[in-house]
Amino acid sequence: MIENQKIRPAQVIGPLGEPLTLDTLPPPGTTRWVVRRKAEVVAAVNGGLLSVDEVCERYGLTLEEFASWQRGIERSGMPGLRVTRIQHYKSLYERQQKF
Repeated sequence: MIENQKIRPAQVIGPLGEPLTLDTLPPPGTTRWVVRRKAEVVAAVNGGLLSVDEVCERYGLTLEEFASWQRGIERSGMPGLRVTRIQHYKSLYERQQKF
């Protein structure tokens, strides 16, 4: 019997144009999240290398935290992931929604 299994790519293109594989992603248990690492994890999920559930388990993230990274990338690119600028980009996005 053939099972329905999703075929995963061996690599995806990262946020800086470099190839990402499971081995080149941040190591499991990473606790210091710089912009580049967040963007790599989002790219891995968007490219199908990992599922959202796998990312949350691998890195100890909540679904809300990961979703905020995805929103940050979608709205403002990599600068949207900077913790020091979250409020700035949030208010900018909210103003754009009003028009």
